[in-house]
Amino acid sequence: MAIIIFTVGDGIRKINPDAKYTLRTDGLMDDVDSANIEWLEGTTPISKEDIKAAIVELKADYDALEYARKRQAEYPSIQELVVALYDTDDKAAIDAKRAEIKLKHPKGS
Repeated sequence: MAIIIFTVGDGIRKINPDAKYTLRTDGLMDDVDSANIEWLEGTTPISKEDIKAAIVELKADYDALEYARKRQAEYPSIQELVVALYDTDDKAAIDAKRAEIKLKHPKGS
């Protein structure tokens, strides 16, 4: 499973998608404290605390959809779904497979 890291830029864009800025950091791109942010073109500055909070929200939103990513990896392919449209036996098998996957990876898990 891939590790997802939300950056300072991600946090800024969550708060203000139209923000214009330059970003320099001595650390990692997710290290808000070491970030030197220059706000451009009249963009209202965003506090580092607000950026940190936005990054926490992004991670929580991402984590909340883990069940959906797990389901997606196991769901029937488009080709299987197309075949099932024309064959009732295949459709029943697809429905059963989807129900099994939903039980295996319930919402909110």
